[in-house]
Amino acid sequence: MIRFRLFLALDRFLMILPRAWRKEFFIALGWLAHRLAPKRNRVIAQNLAFAFGGTMNEAERETIERYCYRNLLLNFLQVMENRRNDAEDLAKRVSFENREKVDALLAEGRGIIFISAHFGNWEIGATALSKLIVPTTAIYKSFDRPEFNPYLLEARTRHGMEMIEKEGALKHLTRALKQKKCVSLMIDQASNARHGVAVDLFGHSTYHSSTPATLSYKYNAPIIPLYILTDDDENYTIRFEEPIEVKSDDPQSILDATQRQVKTLEDIIRANPKFWFWCHKRWKGEFPELYRK
Repeated sequence: MIRFRLFLALDRFLMILPRAWRKEFFIALGWLAHRLAPKRNRVIAQNLAFAFGGTMNEAERETIERYCYRNLLLNFLQVMENRRNDAEDLAKRVSFENREKVDALLAEGRGIIFISAHFGNWEIGATALSKLIVPTTAIYKSFDRPEFNPYLLEARTRHGMEMIEKEGALKHLTRALKQKKCVSLMIDQASNARHGVAVDLFGHSTYHSSTPATLSYKYNAPIIPLYILTDDDENYTIRFEEPIEVKSDDPQSILDATQRQVKTLEDIIRANPKFWFWCHKRWKGEFPELYRK
């Protein structure tokens, strides 16, 4: 608890500073984290080599490696700011591409399953979606130190997000979709044969969660992939991809719909590789040897 109180004191101090100073402070922390994390840097390099083979040179890899930490710390800064900002603040920094696809489905009174990834500034993306377009139900994983949970939850719930803990989340997602509400899911984490289906990601067979496709068919809720992009780590564009309609719950239909989701993820990463969260062990279940080197 003392650690959390010290953190709150730091939070209050940082939020007194001009925003540009806060941003530079977190960028500096990202630089320091990169220098002090050789084991995690090795995971990034392993993932990049696994995904891109020999097509990426050393300079490109190092740029992506450094940006992973910068982006993570800027997401943390966004959590702080989301506890205090409002719709006007978000609207100044976030624009939407292909929003008409979402508006048309909402006008029909349909629930939507938004899928995204730990890609770019996912914290501002999630809150802008809920605050500026439609409230969503989303999943979170509790911290090892539970006193930090209310801090994170406040940053999201005040912008219209209903947060549900990962354990037992399915019943809450089901309830929301039954009521024609919208849910948002991060689809880029490691999965397994119990909770997913085998798809192709970067030319490798890997398990991926089939939950979005299964829920989509059951509740007639289209899946819309969305990803957030930026040129300056200040102004952001949320791009909505083509809706994915799941017309059957037979295994092949679920597999095809899941593969389509994974294809949108791979395409956006290939086009903008530095924005993805490369420092997690995405392929640890299927290729554990990858991380033993």
